Amino acid sequence: MNKEYLRLDKIEGPLIFLSGIEGASYGEIIKIKVDDGTERYGKIIRLEKEAVIAQVFEGTSGLSTKNVRVKFTGKPFELALSTEILGRTFNGVGRAIDAGGEIFSNELYNINGRPINPVARQYPRDYIQTGISTIDTLATLIRGQKLPVFSGNGLPHNELAAQIVRQAKLSGDKNERFAVVFAAIGVKHDDAAFFRKSFEAAGALDNVVMYINLADDPIVERISTPRCALTAAEYLAFVCGYHILVVMTDITSYCEALREISSAREEVPSRKGYPGYLYSDLAALYERAGMMKEVEGSITYLPILTMPNDDISHPIPDLTGYITEGQIVLSRELFQDNIYPPVNVLPSLSRLMKDGIGEGYTVKEHPDVANQLFASYSKVQDIRALAQIIGESDLSPVDQAYMAFGRAFEGDFVKQHGNENRSIKKSLEIAWQLLSMLPKEELDRLDDEIIAEFYGK
Repeated sequence: MNKEYLRLDKIEGPLIFLSGIEGASYGEIIKIKVDDGTERYGKIIRLEKEAVIAQVFEGTSGLSTKNVRVKFTGKPFELALSTEILGRTFNGVGRAIDAGGEIFSNELYNINGRPINPVARQYPRDYIQTGISTIDTLATLIRGQKLPVFSGNGLPHNELAAQIVRQAKLSGDKNERFAVVFAAIGVKHDDAAFFRKSFEAAGALDNVVMYINLADDPIVERISTPRCALTAAEYLAFVCGYHILVVMTDITSYCEALREISSAREEVPSRKGYPGYLYSDLAALYERAGMMKEVEGSITYLPILTMPNDDISHPIPDLTGYITEGQIVLSRELFQDNIYPPVNVLPSLSRLMKDGIGEGYTVKEHPDVANQLFASYSKVQDIRALAQIIGESDLSPVDQAYMAFGRAFEGDFVKQHGNENRSIKKSLEIAWQLLSMLPKEELDRLDDEIIAEFYGK
């Protein structure tokens, strides 16, 4: 469509309204030329007969109904991609914000993408080592998995995200290419600087593609940030053959932006004001991760979300839990006890863990040791509740051993330095030191042969 429209009907928040439009398409990109010579871009988000509603990526500040010229491009939102994006930093709509200049490529990809067809999926196998004992041992991240991190305001999820990006690597000695796509949604300037400096200091930046949406960027940009990141991940994984880990923080900021746009569009709200399509919208993002048959690469997705008021039943973590294959839950109590990373292992789980650990993947005894750690630490919680009533000194010798095990488990296994990169072997060594604090007869999740081989050594 080559026409230019010289007048808007109205402007509401980040949205512009036009009427008398012919031949427009849902999701089409429009160019908006302002009288001062600047140019902005928008995307059609609603069609009603000959009326069009579009969201402006750069925001509508400075626009009026009479100082603009609108042109319809006839194309969806596309990214130019090549392997040169590795080591680069882009904003939320895929424009370079480092000193490397724009990406020039003949390969253009629609950022909306598609969820992977279940028939084409390959079952995830092999683990990705993060260097964090609680994750690698008890909630193992499997290649091609969707494993969210449930956090809360003020908890160190940004530090955890940065540590995972710095330390993550594939299992085994195969010569496979691995890269990380990192997306930050609605972060503060100092957080964005922290991520970049952290990756640079670790020498990992050349292997990371960053998409940064700042808190003072237009709200509409946050809708596109995760889609740009996942499109880059799909290109690197399924076209270039990389194994990609997508780390995305904070999904809650994305959902808040979705709610604000939905309100501006005057849509009927659902739970807590979020749009009724929040579940399908999140699923459209999460289901773009995975492995495909006869395709070399893979996408592993680690989204991080902050639970408002630490409420795990809030719509965002609640709906996320239905779509993904487990979760890693951060604990405010552990954080207040100066334990980093404050991973609460009991509600944390990885539903695909059983298929990527054990003999041929990590070590043979890994599944049994993980089960025993869960069982023993769970019993610690019951004994702590009893100790608050009768006092620790009146506990039986076995119960006192469990109390000592619980303190050591949190202080030596859960707690580790922000730059400490533990191997699976090292994590399991610590686990055996802890389990050896308990009487042998209490280790009811382990075979006698395994106990004889590792107990007390």
